[in-house]
Amino acid sequence: MPFARAQDGTALYYDTVGAGPPLLLLSGQSNDHHWWDPVRADFAAAFRTVAMDWRGTGLSERPDTDTYSTPGFARDALAVLADAGIESAHVYGTSMGGRVAQWLAADHPGRVRRLVLGCTSPGSPHGIERGPEVRRALVQPDPAAARQALIELMYTPGYAARHGGPFTTLGEPLPGSGTPPMPGYARRRHLRASALHDAWDALPRIAAPTLVLHGTEDTFNPTANAPLLAGRIPGAQLRLVPGARHAYFEEFADVATPLALAFLQDRPLPDPQAPAAG
Repeated sequence: MPFARAQDGTALYYDTVGAGPPLLLLSGQSNDHHWWDPVRADFAAAFRTVAMDWRGTGLSERPDTDTYSTPGFARDALAVLADAGIESAHVYGTSMGGRVAQWLAADHPGRVRRLVLGCTSPGSPHGIERGPEVRRALVQPDPAAARQALIELMYTPGYAARHGGPFTTLGEPLPGSGTPPMPGYARRRHLRASALHDAWDALPRIAAPTLVLHGTEDTFNPTANAPLLAGRIPGAQLRLVPGARHAYFEEFADVATPLALAFLQDRPLPDPQAPAAG
């Protein structure tokens, strides 16, 4: 299994799938590379995809140290690219992965070819925070109720009912994966890293062609963050996926994946189509 070494020596698991120009896929908070499983084959048909486990997740090491931050995760991603022998790559980051991707593109412009930022935010204090009702739903004392609330933030009710699970976006080990559960201290450190993200002043430095994607019904990371990012990054394009919640890239892959692929391949972007009723 391939492991890169971060600057502080932490072992970082990653894998590569496909052939072609390199594409780094960055997952959401407290999630590992399996986040991308439902759509990865579509990207691997055209790109050499690289997906990693953040420190604290998956098969990567889980230091209980003050080394978790979105700029720090960006440095970890650079270590993975270096270990894979990749000088520069396209980057597609979603949720917290999109926050990390902002630092990659702003601070290391020579390493990022084209950039897709999905369901993400510039961070506080300029970003739009989730509402108090969302926060309350996620910290319910009943774990099953909190998990159900997270599912409802990620997916429309119809999709969740049809899909049934397991879901790859909930920060849970997949059955049979052999991945141990994420320790509580690492979850808290991930949460803090994401909450402290603030790339507002760095965004105008992003020189890579950029596409901002977001679902129109995302309350987990409110949709209003998308035009903030697109307006702050020079020349950025914005596309909203109608009817989609936070996991737009999975549930609405028939809309979102062609948009991302067209942008990454420097082709005209299709217009997002309204999805069928969920």
